[in-house]
Amino acid sequence: MNSRTLNSQPGILAGVPRTARYLTFNVVEARRVRQALASLASTADGGEVVVGVGVQLADQLGAAIDGLRPFPRLRGAKVNLPVTAAALWCWIRGEDRGDMLHRSRAIEASIAPAFRAQTVVDGFRHHDGRDLSGYIDGTENPKGVKAQRAALVSGKGAGLDGSSFVAVQQWLHNFSSFDAMSAREQDNAIGRRRRDNVELENAPVSAHVKRTAQESFDPEAFVVRRSMPWVDGQRAGLMFVAFGASFDAFEAQLRRMAGIDDGVVDALFRFTQPLSGSYFWCPPLKRGKLDFSRLLK
Repeated sequence: MNSRTLNSQPGILAGVPRTARYLTFNVVEARRVRQALASLASTADGGEVVVGVGVQLADQLGAAIDGLRPFPRLRGAKVNLPVTAAALWCWIRGEDRGDMLHRSRAIEASIAPAFRAQTVVDGFRHHDGRDLSGYIDGTENPKGVKAQRAALVSGKGAGLDGSSFVAVQQWLHNFSSFDAMSAREQDNAIGRRRRDNVELENAPVSAHVKRTAQESFDPEAFVVRRSMPWVDGQRAGLMFVAFGASFDAFEAQLRRMAGIDDGVVDALFRFTQPLSGSYFWCPPLKRGKLDFSRLLK
């Protein structure tokens, strides 16, 4: 185990869990934030609870985290890309929905009254890691050392090495639009055959796998995806989560998906749209606890 993974929150590189809960928080009592973060550092282990800090919170504390910035408002985008801000993000991971509830209650209690929950979304693993459209998600994820290099910061010094930057978007699927597409149209939109996950050789340029082919960018744009489906009544979709050593790779992919680079919009937008867009910095660990030293200088 190298220093990069030794200091990282282990949930970042771990596989997608059976169930999850995504929480975002806003600051409501600024004078109690430092105390709340000290409590959170003891409550969240980085494995069952992965924690991210938004630029809103860093600015409030007068901290400059190298690489942390707001989610971009991309000029020239041919689709709507909402920007949503939050001070704090928690990704609770586990095997049981009841445990998700109790862990989230414990997190909320540990950081109250400084923070108040803004959004709560429950996620789950669908079959063998499929999106609700039926296609396997994250096929092109880097593995092993490549995943570490893609997802984790290194060479930046104590308090930064082992940290990560995460892009989070909640996507809402329009299943009526998706069902109206033929099986061939659906495969062409993704760029893979649903039945066997084989990439289509002659997929159209708008196919998602072509829009986001990580090795096709200069420089290459590799991220570690840990996305999961979500359901709320009859509304459902994908909670997109992508970890990177910076936000640059994600932004390169998003620009191409939105048609900014060449005018071609990702075919995903035929049946799904993002509801949110947020950036967070996931601090490293120190002696098994969240290391907020760069945030609380």
